[in-house]
Amino acid sequence: MRNESADINEFSEIVIPTELQGGDKKRHVSISDGCYKNDARITLHAEPCQFENDNPLEVDIGAGKGRFLLARSLAHPELNFFGIERQNGRLYRMAKKIRRHGLTNVKLARVEAAAGIELMLEAESVSAFYILFPDPWPKKRHHRRRLMNPGFMDLMHTRLCPGGIIHFASDHISYADVIKDLFAADKRFEATEPFRPTEAEQTDFEILFASQGKPTSRLSVRKI
Repeated sequence: MRNESADINEFSEIVIPTELQGGDKKRHVSISDGCYKNDARITLHAEPCQFENDNPLEVDIGAGKGRFLLARSLAHPELNFFGIERQNGRLYRMAKKIRRHGLTNVKLARVEAAAGIELMLEAESVSAFYILFPDPWPKKRHHRRRLMNPGFMDLMHTRLCPGGIIHFASDHISYADVIKDLFAADKRFEATEPFRPTEAEQTDFEILFASQGKPTSRLSVRKI
């Protein structure tokens, strides 16, 4: 099996502290224009996700194999994109696609979502977050593992610029209803027209669930 961290030489080093990563060791990850690297070294700094321009920044949380991120970054060269994904294989395939297309408006990181947002994104720097088909953890005893909760909403709020938007989509209707109730009760946000991707932007999960006849629940909210 191919080493998924091979052929990556140009990178900016990022370290995710243990208390944010949830493990017993610090994990070394990296970002660059479509590149990433894993390493056993431990350092003590974190570097923010930055571009050499002031274009609006959109963040794809749980970017998967990158179908949505690739299509959207190709269609919108006037925007910057940051893809967060914790699985090596998915990130490697995504990085290859981004390099193949020569995209310079995309950066990637292998990191847990909360850690990536807290350590790598500056306050009020994000114009849009995309949370598309996150794991619903349907069993009640696993609900605490769900990504979306009041603490995570607080974190996103600090990173959103005024008027910034959070786009959410899920095939798990009861989970989506919980998220809708959370945002409805939070006066820092107001509902706006739900984001609907183009056909090219549909994630692999969305295509799969549509083929199975599962409906999709969508929600978009704006920071007031």
